[in-house]
Amino acid sequence: MASKPSGSGKEKLIDEEEEVLQAVILADSFNRRFRPLTIRKPRCLLPICNAPLLDWTFESLALAGVQEVFVICRSHAELVKDAIKGSKWSKPGSGMKIVPIMTAKETFSPGDAMRDIYTRGLVTSDFVLVMGDLVSNIRIDEVVRVHKERRKTNKDAIMTMVVKESGVRHRTRARGESSIFVLDSETSECLHYEHVQGYPRKNGINIPREILEAHPEVEIRNDLIDCSIDVCSVEVPSLFQDNFDYLDIRRDFVHGILTSDLLMKNIHCYVAKEGYAARVQDTRSYESVSKDILSRWTFPLVPDDNHPGGHIYEHTRGNRYIAKDNTVVLARTCNVGTNTLIGSSTQVAENVRIIASVIGPNCTIGAGSVISNSYIFEGTIVGANCTIERSIIGAGVEIKDDSHIPQGCLIGEGVVLGPKALLEPYERLSLKRGDADIEADADDDDSDIEEIEAGQDSIDRTALGKDSNAIVWPRGPPDEEDDEEGPENYKNLAYMRLGENVVDFDVSDAGSSSSDDETSSDSDDDDFHADRESLSGMSDISVPMDIPVESGLMAEAEFRTEVNQSLERAFAEGHSVDNAAVELKTLRMASNVPLTRVKEAVIAAIVEKIQVLDNDAVSQRKDISSVIGRWGDLIDRIGGIDAVETISILQAHCASSTRMALFGQILAALYQQDIVEEDDIRGWHILPNSQGEGRKSALEKENFKKCWMIGTHMINQFDEQESDEESDEDEKPKEATKVAQVSATSTPADTEDESSDEEDKPKE
Repeated sequence: MASKPSGSGKEKLIDEEEEVLQAVILADSFNRRFRPLTIRKPRCLLPICNAPLLDWTFESLALAGVQEVFVICRSHAELVKDAIKGSKWSKPGSGMKIVPIMTAKETFSPGDAMRDIYTRGLVTSDFVLVMGDLVSNIRIDEVVRVHKERRKTNKDAIMTMVVKESGVRHRTRARGESSIFVLDSETSECLHYEHVQGYPRKNGINIPREILEAHPEVEIRNDLIDCSIDVCSVEVPSLFQDNFDYLDIRRDFVHGILTSDLLMKNIHCYVAKEGYAARVQDTRSYESVSKDILSRWTFPLVPDDNHPGGHIYEHTRGNRYIAKDNTVVLARTCNVGTNTLIGSSTQVAENVRIIASVIGPNCTIGAGSVISNSYIFEGTIVGANCTIERSIIGAGVEIKDDSHIPQGCLIGEGVVLGPKALLEPYERLSLKRGDADIEADADDDDSDIEEIEAGQDSIDRTALGKDSNAIVWPRGPPDEEDDEEGPENYKNLAYMRLGENVVDFDVSDAGSSSSDDETSSDSDDDDFHADRESLSGMSDISVPMDIPVESGLMAEAEFRTEVNQSLERAFAEGHSVDNAAVELKTLRMASNVPLTRVKEAVIAAIVEKIQVLDNDAVSQRKDISSVIGRWGDLIDRIGGIDAVETISILQAHCASSTRMALFGQILAALYQQDIVEEDDIRGWHILPNSQGEGRKSALEKENFKKCWMIGTHMINQFDEQESDEESDEDEKPKEATKVAQVSATSTPADTEDESSDEEDKPKE
């Protein structure tokens, strides 16, 4: 009798039927960083590039194949439900089932939300946990696969955190709070986690000795952006339920799990090599993510393709996006700059300049106004001759003629300003709440708003303009006893606000505004944009003649300054060549400048780092060798290896600087380090430009000629070496003969006089 078939086939069918990828979105921000913009709506419904943040998060999950999403919301829960109901995700065939869950009014932290998830029994298998302000194109399904494979052999691996490598000054990297991860080099297990705030600063971290004893090789990573994308096992919510002191997912839960001697659970990191992921967790990151979207880092989630808001935009050269429904009216003399998006039914009057900004639908921009690096929400009216710099303007705002809004301002929904309003930097304004608003906010802890509204009599409102209806939020620091603890303290929040230059920010004076000099380079840098072809693979699209184009000629000067500052930090802090190269690549992509400009800046910085040591030839050669040995590889690491171009740039810099006498020795050092080869020197030498052709300055032309003669001398030495090698088969390989072939002098006659020096002879 045949044996009964095993139930494995039936079990397989059951497994497949249950294999539904679930995600949980925590829609609440649990902080007040966007106030007053979030008085009447939650952060997840604020528009970014004219689509609600929550829609960008839905699109990110849809890319990963998520099938069921639970949206956990407390603040303005009805608005969130209505937004989901009216979105494309509620329609049949959307591919995702979205279930909004209104939590208890006592939910004041992510930990409380996780406990509510456990109580309701929402998740049935491994799930994806994200915040409602995520913008990402990372294939989270691959992270889920890796997590599940790990779980087959290690049931204690309860969470996988997604992180991305970044340079120190990457614009999407959080300034007010970041993370240090201590990882096992082989398994990527997170052995230790440390939360880092901008203020108060940490001078170091403490890693338990047991970690170093148990793991012979660890990586201490401070170069990772925490994407706040977690793949969790089904037991994670229960761990929150068992530990009511777990409030924040990173600072409390992750840190608690890794330091617990009782739980014995593991958390791993997934270092994403490709893709983009970032949270809009403060007004500074709002700007960064907006610029990244316009620069097409988020492809295929870009305004002209898969726009979460369902709008259709025409993408033109310079990353300009204009609503494609033919409702936008642009005056012929207006100037639309690069990295700019303009929504439908918006009207832009004569002589308006819009620079690296997002303009919402149904807006009106009056004649002669300038909008720079700012974000204007739907239905806003800007009068004539107004200036708005690096600020966020809420929906339905009216800014009357001749008003000035400086950097860092947040203007709440429905506010009227002007005429001739003159705000202070980082001003926050809102509209006084009506009875309906107060009733809707009854369940929220808004006692601070009541105090602000009650204290307006003591505030000078002259600068707001005679027609203003705004209330002014506190400008200075709170009383010490009223200040928040943790990352929400007043001085740390200054690191997170739009318009603040945190590179030079002095935490002892956090309440003061940045000077024009401090903010100008940062603001100008934000006009720079990533190279579109390298990001999306799309070909250039020509600009219609009726859309004005802003020139970017000023970009290179600011870019050179940024590169110099980056290299100065790398030199001073001893960065690795790889890390320095990553930061330079980021700067170039953000600035959309040719690679040659980057190489010119790098070579100039390396050459200028070499000291000129008169009357000390030995020390001079040692210094050149040391600098080139340490930093020479950076020239090729930035991309686009072209050694002939490298020599040409070196010649041009030396010929116009005080390092002219060092050209020969620097070129020889580059040759010794395999950065340039003999064929490269010969290729440069035959170029007409290498002899100074086309140079207008007589001195510069003479110096070019001297450099060319030094090259002639080196080529003669190469020829002599080849002749010697042919006559002596025992000659050592070329690598052993690389030496400093010319001295510090600038003419071949002088170098021949010193050819007897040992360093000018091939090593035997």
